[in-house]
Amino acid sequence: MRQDIEFNAEGPMLRGWFFTPDTGSGPFPTIVMAHGFSAVKEMYLDSYAEVFAQAGLAALVFDNRNFGASEGEPRYEIDPWAQVRDYRHAITYARSRPDVDRERIGVWGSSYSGGHVLVVGAIDRRVKCVVSQVPLVSGYRNILRLVRADMLAPTRAQLDQDRESRMAGNPPGMIPVVTNDPYGLAALPTADSYEWFTKTGETRAPAWRNEVTLRTVEMLMEYEPGTYIERISPTPLLMIIAAGDHLAVADEAFAAYNQAREPKKLVILPGGHFEAYTGPGFELASGAARDWFVQHLTAKAGKEAIPA
Repeated sequence: MRQDIEFNAEGPMLRGWFFTPDTGSGPFPTIVMAHGFSAVKEMYLDSYAEVFAQAGLAALVFDNRNFGASEGEPRYEIDPWAQVRDYRHAITYARSRPDVDRERIGVWGSSYSGGHVLVVGAIDRRVKCVVSQVPLVSGYRNILRLVRADMLAPTRAQLDQDRESRMAGNPPGMIPVVTNDPYGLAALPTADSYEWFTKTGETRAPAWRNEVTLRTVEMLMEYEPGTYIERISPTPLLMIIAAGDHLAVADEAFAAYNQAREPKKLVILPGGHFEAYTGPGFELASGAARDWFVQHLTAKAGKEAIPA
């Protein structure tokens, strides 16, 4: 069962969906979920939420501020710390609902939001379980992997020019999220990013826009969610890492997992960053997340695994 929801994030109204199991009665353990870099909820978050609901969990799915159905200005700007705070607003809203068990809240994130949930799990003790899928761990080191060395100085110069332009009263400069030009400038300049975003946007999320503000890239370079990972314990942490991930960079994620403290678990997906959203990769990732949440959020925690 799915219903439309909205809640106040100390300013903008954030909108999304609330999923509940078809059987049983609340209050339900609940998973709070948002998407990654520029993506909107229609880009397969409903598929994950349905898997969780079939296992007896509720799921609160929302669009990040400035994107999709949610309010917020400037449009298409990603402030990672604002998105972290919005996860916490979503948790507060979830705990206000009579159909939510306020003491059994989990968080799930993927890609950019996979980094966000590392932070939220570390700083918000209302969270009882964390699943971080194909996560961004270090914005700075990620940019060093994605941007050619000879383009770093021109990129910084462009960001500085944008600051001066904004101070002069002009709107923020924009940059494509993805591009199919191997020499073109984009926030996520990889071929698999272009294929996934354009195909998924066309088939599932026609409202998705291929642009973010230039300031978004600057804030990405400053964001280091992996530095929080040691503080998540004793909250249980599951990390789902794609072995061939060159967007969020698999070796960075593996190194972060090694820094995490118990209780923790690692699941490795074959293939690249976007394999987690469809096909066998989705089956593996969603099943692992479901089992982790059921184990740590239900009354039968740890007693039995649910069937695949």
